[in-house]
Amino acid sequence: MESWIIAGLLLPAAAFVLCAGLTACVRRWAIGVNFVARPREDRYHRSVIALGGGIAIFWTLILLLMGGILLVQFGFLPSDWLGPNAHLYIEGFLDKRNHLLIVMGCALVLHLMGLWDDKKRLGPMIKLVVQFLVAAAAAAMADIRLEFFIHNKIITTFLSIVWITLIMNAFNFLDNMDGASAGIAAIATAVLLTAAFRSGQVFVGGLALIFLGTLLGFLAFNFPPARIFMGDAGSLVVGFFVAVLTLRTTYYNPARDFPLTSVFMPLIVMAVPLYDFISVTFLRIKQGKSPFIGDTQHFSHRLRRRGLSDAQVALTLYLASLCTGIGAVILQKIDPIGAVLIFVQTLMVLGIVAILEAAGGSHSNNSRNS
Repeated sequence: MESWIIAGLLLPAAAFVLCAGLTACVRRWAIGVNFVARPREDRYHRSVIALGGGIAIFWTLILLLMGGILLVQFGFLPSDWLGPNAHLYIEGFLDKRNHLLIVMGCALVLHLMGLWDDKKRLGPMIKLVVQFLVAAAAAAMADIRLEFFIHNKIITTFLSIVWITLIMNAFNFLDNMDGASAGIAAIATAVLLTAAFRSGQVFVGGLALIFLGTLLGFLAFNFPPARIFMGDAGSLVVGFFVAVLTLRTTYYNPARDFPLTSVFMPLIVMAVPLYDFISVTFLRIKQGKSPFIGDTQHFSHRLRRRGLSDAQVALTLYLASLCTGIGAVILQKIDPIGAVLIFVQTLMVLGIVAILEAAGGSHSNNSRNS
């Protein structure tokens, strides 16, 4: 048990320190080469902010994941950290390591596309096609797929592609206010982490720990007032890894008395970002605008117009996500009646969000890519 605690502390701590250090370096570099976001009418910030935070996020994940692969591959990982079934975990990991390499390759494609978009701006349809292809590669080649109840691989692959693309865009849309995307991703990751460890998924849990530490390391520079933005180079990677975790984590496990309703954990924990994505997309289409051309109709912007500070907006988003996240954690331990209450609670949280949105007005601008 002590070894588990040590590993559980070391992984996120290493990711936090590495990402924070890289973020500080990238920020200095970005300012030096004029890789910055400047104030515009459609943007909420009123000062020049460094871009490139996604570089720190991406390379922290890649360096630590590659380091983990090498440690396991060459037998440097202390077996007592994995408990009595260490050999089974290691054999399973080595058997699937190519899948992790494919996931990392997919993240690289998204990262490079995001960097190009941050600097030169790509058309929304080009970005959507690349996202779809990356999701298809992850689902078909790395087996990042839905697996419950549906036994047709074509159907599960298609549904997984749609889900991965949806989550990537949800976090890309969410990156519209200081601390929003990274903070909510950290909350979602913490919830998925509990499910992974409850299911005995050691390496999925390890990935979640690394990802959580990385997000917190970046958030140290991105929480209001932000000193650096992650940009598309970061938000797409963040959304992709959240999607991967939602699909690789085991929720329903009769052997561990996890009820069938546990499979709805990803929807519950992702309720707030999905609501923001769907509501903003609907509003833009209703107004005859492209859903991919940014504006200031997000929940966060409406809270700003209500007079909340950037920090208060971020904390409001975190609290809403924590409410649904706690419900998602409990979902694995309650009966069907309790599950219904969790669903009702989630709808109530979204109802409060909708009321606050309506009170915040509907002023919008149309230029910023979400």
